Amino acid sequence: MKTAIVYYSKHHGNTKKLLDAIAGADPAVVLIDVTAQPSADLAAYDRIGFASGIYYCSFAKQITSFASERLPEHKDVFFLYTHGAPKGDFLKAMREIAAKKRCRELGEYRCQGYDTFGPFRLVGGLAKGHPTEAEIAAAVTFYQSL
Repeated sequence: MKTAIVYYSKHHGNTKKLLDAIAGADPAVVLIDVTAQPSADLAAYDRIGFASGIYYCSFAKQITSFASERLPEHKDVFFLYTHGAPKGDFLKAMREIAAKKRCRELGEYRCQGYDTFGPFRLVGGLAKGHPTEAEIAAAVTFYQSL
């Protein structure tokens, strides 16, 4: 089964740490940096993951725009994300896009990630030390269970 994971991971590389571990466990997975490949073609992939840090309680705009424009219909999709805030409905926009494209959601993996965005910088950030080695290993286990 051909799998691609489209991602955006900038500030601290939290999300990329998860993806690097997944790619290490499954070298066949294709990682697509949405900023480097904004017009990547996903038609040949059976499963498509979307991965992002959370910005203003949502996936990065680069990911939501990409998914809205480039996600083929009737694909299996899954989501991975890191967040500083402990709670939130962070997948609302992505789930709406997947539903419009009649895609089947396979699941989601989330964990905290070090966050120094905006006012969090003033207090030294949130979720220092995240993702942990255990959280990274759990992301690999999640991926392998799909």
